[in-house]
Amino acid sequence: MNRLNIFLLIVVMGCALSVVNATNQQRQMFIQLQRAQSQERQLQLDYSQLQYQQSALSKTSRIEQIANDSLKMQPGTTGRTQYLTLDPGAAKAEDTPIPTSAPAASGAAGRGAVR
Repeated sequence: MNRLNIFLLIVVMGCALSVVNATNQQRQMFIQLQRAQSQERQLQLDYSQLQYQQSALSKTSRIEQIANDSLKMQPGTTGRTQYLTLDPGAAKAEDTPIPTSAPAASGAAGRGAVR
């Protein structure tokens, strides 16, 4: 009986150590989960703030203001539009490639708007 008691005591001690180890692992996993959830909340806040900033920076009025102030750009008007025409006799046949798969442009062939 003495050997059986020693064997059972060793088994019980092994089970107790196993329970302590499992509890410790569970506690560490829970701490990692809390940290990950906190990081997720922070990333969601950062993402919403970036979306707000992007929408504020991409407003048309802001873009027009920067174009006018910093780049000295002005909106195009019909009075300032110039049309260039291509003289078909002046271009050499070897200088202009012949499109093989592109359909011919209809309408204003040889004219392009330059602002």
